Amino acid sequence: MSPGVNLLEAQKLNVSYGEARVLFDVDFRIDDREIVACVGRNGAGKTTLLRTIAGFVKPVSGTVTADGTSLVGLPAYAIARRGVKYVPQDKKVFADLTVRENLELGSYATKDYDWDQVTGYFPKLKVLMDRKAGHLSGGERQMLMIGRAILGKPRVLLVDEPTEGLAPGIVDQLKEVFRDLSGKTALAIVEQNLPLVCAISTRIYAMKEGRIVAELPGAGATTPVECEQYV
Repeated sequence: MSPGVNLLEAQKLNVSYGEARVLFDVDFRIDDREIVACVGRNGAGKTTLLRTIAGFVKPVSGTVTADGTSLVGLPAYAIARRGVKYVPQDKKVFADLTVRENLELGSYATKDYDWDQVTGYFPKLKVLMDRKAGHLSGGERQMLMIGRAILGKPRVLLVDEPTEGLAPGIVDQLKEVFRDLSGKTALAIVEQNLPLVCAISTRIYAMKEGRIVAELPGAGATTPVECEQYV
């Protein structure tokens, strides 16, 4: 990463869906090996922010850069090839394919066939390799999606609502996975689980009605109650 340049940064980002403005002059940054969370109520614009960074939504104005290079206008696959991977909220996998075949697709795209890193984080996937992905639980699908995303050693992972609808034990496992992953890659996480956010994040952005209304310290410096007052 170039000196003085953030690993990933959005500046004055404005996004609309038709006539409806969704993001208003959003500034967002993430540096190497940070866990940055974005919190807010449903409809605050959090998912739109991640989807815009990942290239699925084109901004009306503003910039998105990775290591100083503009990402605006690039297709999503080209942004992924530059090391910015998006894990969507919907937990959709290739349901008719096995876990093994889902990982093979991820490996084919990245030329990274080191599945030990995936099963190291998610040992359960090792015994589910021949199961159709459509038969996995929500937690197992989330493991598969994150495992597939880390193939290719991305520099930034954009993870949307990873713990939504998951059992507490899976949430605890993901907490430890995110902490460990942050030693190798930066993570931007959209999440409504405020205790999790306050425990693992380096910094926290609070969004409300399409705007960043606060930037708060993480790593235990902000409590869930303090965080909630901004959203």
